Amino acid sequence: MLTTPPPLRPAPDVVAFDRAELGVILSLYGRMVAAGEWRDYAMSFLSEVAVFSIFRRAAETPLYRIEKRPRLRSAQGQYSVIAMDGRILRRGHDLATVVRVLEKRLIRSVD
Repeated sequence: MLTTPPPLRPAPDVVAFDRAELGVILSLYGRMVAAGEWRDYAMSFLSEVAVFSIFRRAAETPLYRIEKRPRLRSAQGQYSVIAMDGRILRRGHDLATVVRVLEKRLIRSVD
């Protein structure tokens, strides 16, 4: 007796960063690695949010998370930068403008 396989379910929709968004994020990441500030990253793509987590060391909790939440596109903006303690450092509609808050941490005063 032959049995029919169960029907295939469509893959669940996931939120992801596109090529241009990854270019902005990885450009900043490369500069911060060169400065010795960051050492590792991880990316998560879920049904509601895409997350780029930034680590000082791989075994720690992330220093920062860059999140993309398309449902907030028409409200406060789909991009946000979140600190380790959960504070939202910046939120907005333009990724390059939002991640600029992290570039300021690269600039240090010279004594």
